[in-house]
Amino acid sequence: MKKYAAEFFGTFWLVFGGCGSALFSAAIPPLGIGYIGVSFAFGLTVLTMVYSVGHISGGHFNPAVSIGLFAGGRFPGKELLPYIISQLLGAIAAAAVLYLIVTGNVEPYVFDGTKPGSFAANGYGSLSPHGYDLKAAFIAEFLLTAFFLIIIMGSTDASANSKFAGLSIGFALVLIHLICIPITNTSVNPARSTSQAIFVGGGFLSQLWLFWVAPIAGGFFGGFVYKKLFQKMPEKY
Repeated sequence: MKKYAAEFFGTFWLVFGGCGSALFSAAIPPLGIGYIGVSFAFGLTVLTMVYSVGHISGGHFNPAVSIGLFAGGRFPGKELLPYIISQLLGAIAAAAVLYLIVTGNVEPYVFDGTKPGSFAANGYGSLSPHGYDLKAAFIAEFLLTAFFLIIIMGSTDASANSKFAGLSIGFALVLIHLICIPITNTSVNPARSTSQAIFVGGGFLSQLWLFWVAPIAGGFFGGFVYKKLFQKMPEKY
């Protein structure tokens, strides 16, 4: 149960810190943190939790990462479902807390399922922050998740300096967000996308499928590629 609790709290912190920064700090003038600040917030959530609870659960905090590590021979298939459930519950719990906070303002937050980025949700087409279509969104989410898995597996390989793995992984997520926020508001994580779509509703729910399919396909591909081309750590499963 410690592993599942670690995944719950790690994913909670990722959603609360990353999406929370987008909701509360991104656009406040004159010191709004903007895309750069939000990108660092997401990266810092993963960096801090990898060093805090990564030694307990492996620090996945993302169904696509768990599936990618399975494809790379680093994670047992029997653990996939409980890990993914823990991640989803953590993400939804964080979104629920964010909901309570944003609706407690003097001017309550407006949940608009037709407005790009509403409640920090992910979308494409009319729900993309800068109008990118389904094709662009799929390519970005697939490719960035694939490279995320390659970075994770490389940083934790037997021949790597694992003391710095958290830094590599955290800064990789910063870079991913710097690239992808304008395209889809950046998912690369089905749990993060699901938690926000549930609360904002509208078109974000109908588009949610892409933010499961593309990251999971990308994660699987990245894990498999690293296993076949680069892996030095012996397969465990």
